[in-house]
Amino acid sequence: MAPPVAVSPLIKTARYSALIAGIIYGKRRYDNLKPIAAEERRIEEEEKKAREEQERIAKQLAEASEDTILK
Repeated sequence: MAPPVAVSPLIKTARYSALIAGIIYGKRRYDNLKPIAAEERRIEEEEKKAREEQERIAKQLAEASEDTILK
């Protein structure tokens, strides 16, 4: 196997610059999307509570209509 070739300092600098730029971009993107996702989770939780309440009411109505004396 051939010995490793020395990598140009320009290439090393470009690679690390791209890495750092990617980390900075990811951090900014995350900070931008985090409040949006939190709002979506809050809305979904409210909808889930309302849906569960409707299902509970429907279940109670179904049970009430089944339990009649006139069967």
